[in-house]
Amino acid sequence: MQPHQLELLAPARDADIGIEAVNHGADAVYIGGPSFGARASASNDVADIVRLADHAHRFNARVFVTLNTILRDDELEPARQQIRQLYDAGVDALIIQDMGLLELDLPPIQLHASTQTDIRTPEKARFLQDVGLSQIVLARELDLEQIAAIRAATRPETTLEFFVHGALCVAYSGQCYISHAHNGRSANRGDCSQACRLPYQVTDLEGRIVAHDKHVLSMKDNNQSDNLEALIDAGIRSFKIEGRYKDMGYVKNITAHYRTLLDEIIERRPEFTRASSGHTTFAFTPDPNQNFNREFTDYFVSGRKDDIGAFDTPKNPGLLIGYVSKVGDKWVELQTDSPDIVLNNGDGLCYYTLQKDLTGLAINRAEKVGEGVWRVFPKDPMAGFKDLRAGTLVNRNRDMNWTRLLDKPSSARRIGVWLRLDETAEGFALTLTDEDGNTATVNAAHAREAAKDAAKAEATLREHLGKLGTTPFAAMGIALELTQPWFVPASFLNALRRDAIAALEAARAAAYQHPPRAMPVEPPAIYPEDTLSYLANVFNHKARDFYAKHGVQVIAAAYESHEETGEVSLMITKHCVRFSLSLCPKQAKGVTGVQGTVRAAPLTLINGSEKLTLRFDCKPCEMHVVGKLKPAVAKAVAPLTFYKTRG
Repeated sequence: MQPHQLELLAPARDADIGIEAVNHGADAVYIGGPSFGARASASNDVADIVRLADHAHRFNARVFVTLNTILRDDELEPARQQIRQLYDAGVDALIIQDMGLLELDLPPIQLHASTQTDIRTPEKARFLQDVGLSQIVLARELDLEQIAAIRAATRPETTLEFFVHGALCVAYSGQCYISHAHNGRSANRGDCSQACRLPYQVTDLEGRIVAHDKHVLSMKDNNQSDNLEALIDAGIRSFKIEGRYKDMGYVKNITAHYRTLLDEIIERRPEFTRASSGHTTFAFTPDPNQNFNREFTDYFVSGRKDDIGAFDTPKNPGLLIGYVSKVGDKWVELQTDSPDIVLNNGDGLCYYTLQKDLTGLAINRAEKVGEGVWRVFPKDPMAGFKDLRAGTLVNRNRDMNWTRLLDKPSSARRIGVWLRLDETAEGFALTLTDEDGNTATVNAAHAREAAKDAAKAEATLREHLGKLGTTPFAAMGIALELTQPWFVPASFLNALRRDAIAALEAARAAAYQHPPRAMPVEPPAIYPEDTLSYLANVFNHKARDFYAKHGVQVIAAAYESHEETGEVSLMITKHCVRFSLSLCPKQAKGVTGVQGTVRAAPLTLINGSEKLTLRFDCKPCEMHVVGKLKPAVAKAVAPLTFYKTRG
């Protein structure tokens, strides 16, 4: 990708969603292949990926496949074979975590660094660039200054990618082992059980309760809508939407939202351009608040904040629409905040109980009974709705009108094309030239017959030539290079136009170029550290060989190999529970009567029989969630037969 291009990168659970992502303005789509992706239940057949790639390439949009789990030795050859299939299918790049793949005989497909590679420093970014990765997604936790430092340390042709929207992993990606330690489901193998979304009791060293039943590891959702231009100026060129588990409506809406924002920036700043072809129009106004979200945060991009957590609930609280005015035996009366709010059968409402539990209420029937007043009949009995009383604030987290709107065709993407009709000795020639400079000319024999009405004949010529209908093209101009406006039958013009469009599509397909594979530098780049712990996720011999070749002296096996049986950091995160609960020593500095009394002592997380220790590393401002591998997991999940830690 060229440094002046801005890429909107959208997720796809399946090919149909990927196609709609392209239709709604994505410059690139990332999707899981048949296996080895970090979303184990979002895999796709190669045939479906071919279908997606064929559609995307019509608009010069790219398709990236996630092959970003860590691999066992016996999986390396199946992974290599799958990569060959994906390359033959027309995939533009692979998103990878396991460095062992770089030691295999791969086709010349471009390689991108997954978020699982945990890129936080200029040194790590430069190393991954130097071993042949063309695009690297930076850690979500970085701020603008850190991003700019990485940009300054890498070559202009190395594309920096950043997550701009969606669910936030509380851990540094690739640095979370709680799921594997507790139940054998490895996040690095695409099977995270999301312990971060559970409620915990937080206690101090004396056993006093600091927080009760709070989701203290659950983050709000990422939303960088207000920071796009600052991210561009810091060096980001690929803007990634999270969500390979998300549904069609989410991908349509969020892709359209960021397409609109990026196009506004490109319009103001002509030094930038889209990374793919065409212009997209929408049949709706994008609104991120309409999709599932845990409320929004811009995380650490503009510095540390204390409101990044969704501590009360990991569910979708929705948007406030009003309050309860009356409660009947089978219904609830609501006073809405605006007379424009319309409630529908099938809408989802919710409210907080007095204990701050989010409770859902699905509408079976909604009746308007006054200006801004609605009587709703829930699907479930009224007796089950705890603390629902007059004055209770009510949100809507599912709007059936919105859902139905996005169930329909909701966008059009068209590539600009200029048409020119010329006279030839035998008849006429139609030449099409698209916005990317591709051209196609079709000749057809036809007698030239003078028109009785010159103005009408010219209008008819323009009308029929410009009928591009459901093609991916939109007429930007029609030139008639004729000695006079001839009478030409509509059937002839339509056939000439269809043939020219087919020829232009063929020319575009022939001109499409897959992005090139970057070559590693010689001699091999030296890894920034000479010792690797289990945190490096080295799970096969090829990965070990890779790091040894790049100067690493001591290489520990991945946590999944079960060599670490004692207490270790099961999660490393920039999120700090002490900071979010106003218990941080740095916050207490300068506060009279408090300074010096707050210590960064460990805390304990308790969920049922599960206990985890929180330890605070204040110098880098990081939190470690400490625990150990459960004996039952060690027995049930066969460890990898691996090399010795020291060799």
